[in-house]
Amino acid sequence: MEKILDRFLRYVSVDTQSNEESESQPSAAKELDLLKMLKAELEALGVEVTLDEYGYVMASIPSNINKEVPAVGFIAHVDTAPDASGKDVKPQIIKNYDGGAIDLKGVPGLQLKPEEFPEMLKYVGQTLITTDGTTLLGADDKAGVAEIMNAVQYMVEHPEFKHGPVKIGFTPDEEIGRGVVKFDVKRFGADFGYTMDGGEIGELEFENFNAASAKIHVQGRNVHPGYAKGKMHNAIIIGQEFNAMLPVDQRPEFTDGSEGFFHLISFKGAVEEADFAYIIRDHDRAKFEAKKVLIGQIADFMNAKYGEGTVKLEVKDQYYNMRAQVEPHYHIIDKAVKAMEMAGVKAKIQPIRGGTDGANLSFKGLPCPNIFAVGHNFHGKMEFLPLESMEKASQVVLNIVSLFAQE
Repeated sequence: MEKILDRFLRYVSVDTQSNEESESQPSAAKELDLLKMLKAELEALGVEVTLDEYGYVMASIPSNINKEVPAVGFIAHVDTAPDASGKDVKPQIIKNYDGGAIDLKGVPGLQLKPEEFPEMLKYVGQTLITTDGTTLLGADDKAGVAEIMNAVQYMVEHPEFKHGPVKIGFTPDEEIGRGVVKFDVKRFGADFGYTMDGGEIGELEFENFNAASAKIHVQGRNVHPGYAKGKMHNAIIIGQEFNAMLPVDQRPEFTDGSEGFFHLISFKGAVEEADFAYIIRDHDRAKFEAKKVLIGQIADFMNAKYGEGTVKLEVKDQYYNMRAQVEPHYHIIDKAVKAMEMAGVKAKIQPIRGGTDGANLSFKGLPCPNIFAVGHNFHGKMEFLPLESMEKASQVVLNIVSLFAQE
């Protein structure tokens, strides 16, 4: 078998950054480069596979046992976040990590330090994969892709491994909240699914944020500054005033656990006009709806103060908390916990402070909790992952398949 490390390194070498400004699907044509690669690899393994017009790779491995068991699916996304470049990723491989700071050699003086990221110390003696400081790594979610593909190769090359029907899905555009908007759950054919898109080893989530995006356009009034008194409306200042009216303690840097937030993700403009954008998150649906009401009230207030049409607000829901859809099928959580125990991993069931394709899939009728994909510090230059944890994640996939086969 190809080593999972080699597979992962090959996948992160492909730039698949999604584009939230695009209306197409996939949002960036370059995402198809990896999707086509995965389709070709599955075909080479003899697996039945399709790649449709929306960028969904769907593959099916038929059962090799003589009884009816549920079909189980595993899903991962190929795109990387718009937050940092995913082009020309140059991973660093740190064997037998000694617990010290790691130089990110693409940026002189930049280090990944355990005093800033103490979770690094959990992996002393293991192999860490880091960035070189110039890009993100892409473990979110190419680690998940590699883990699933590693398990697929094992099943194909070991016919003695007993399994029921197994479905594989790779998607684009998860990072911009559109990953499975057009995903055909019926055609996929799974009864239950798992996204391999979580964080550190042991994470297991079936509760996530309710999520929305908010885009704000501010139309200012530019007047020569020497004659601006009582006339100028500075769009930059109005935008700052808008942001200041949101509760400071509901910013991501001040929240944890199940607490929601407003996160300002972009701001650009000049005196005449400016555009800025937020993501809105909360696990509690009532609090989520209240956040959307609040941001609308602020927009109304600003228009009353500066004139109608000064602030234009567009809020779009992205996904909802999957708990209500997954909890009635708690046996799939139990299977994931057992599969981790079989791999020597202690499960940590917790709400995810984010979202996955599994949330929308759950509301489409495919209950789909989320399993660790083992990365840390996603979406930025400090991203890293331990190789041994990635190997464990792939083993968990096989263990889940085996447990379903025993039903």
